[in-house]
Amino acid sequence: MLTIKVAARNSPLSIKQVMEVEGELKKYISSLKISSTLIHSSGDLDLKTSLLYLEKTDFFTKEVDDLVKDGTCDVSIHSAKDLPEPLDKDLEIYALTKGVDSCDVLLLREGETLESLKEGAQIGTSSLRRLSAISFLRKDLIGKDIRGTIQRRIELLEKKEYDGVIIAKAALIRLDLLHMNFIELNIEVSPLQGRLAVVGKKNNVELKTIFSNIDHKG
Repeated sequence: MLTIKVAARNSPLSIKQVMEVEGELKKYISSLKISSTLIHSSGDLDLKTSLLYLEKTDFFTKEVDDLVKDGTCDVSIHSAKDLPEPLDKDLEIYALTKGVDSCDVLLLREGETLESLKEGAQIGTSSLRRLSAISFLRKDLIGKDIRGTIQRRIELLEKKEYDGVIIAKAALIRLDLLHMNFIELNIEVSPLQGRLAVVGKKNNVELKTIFSNIDHKG
């Protein structure tokens, strides 16, 4: 039995992402076992800092990747779009998964449509790219900063603190939430959205070979 120690964020979505990587890898190595260490990153604990103007930093990855750097875990698994640029000098990407649908969606309360939203409806997003696209959906819509997990954002929508929320369809797919009321958006998406990144220490040939089975960097 091959056991690989994985570091990841402690959220329902991140847990699903680890399971996705494990499932893909087991197609090639059936005896594989994943042992997960789940922690909260700075980005999970700090819900005040806006992400709208945050550069490609390690806000969501540092504490997770530190477990790889200190040898506690073999690899870390992230949403590929969350990776900092540049990546830590001691780390490298072992694999970028094929992933799932990369499009963005506008999530609405049950029964709502884009046309039925009230004038000046507030649409939640934590992305400057998505914020700039809101006026193209309807000129009167107002973008409003939002933070937290997907579940937290859905909760804020249901509490009517927001009239809609823009999120990645990949999150709905992985969390089995495709039954919810959403509209697919024809807008530019974040690079690597929907894909997962497996990160490990540089020059670990054995682990790189193992994860090359699910690597789609090319």
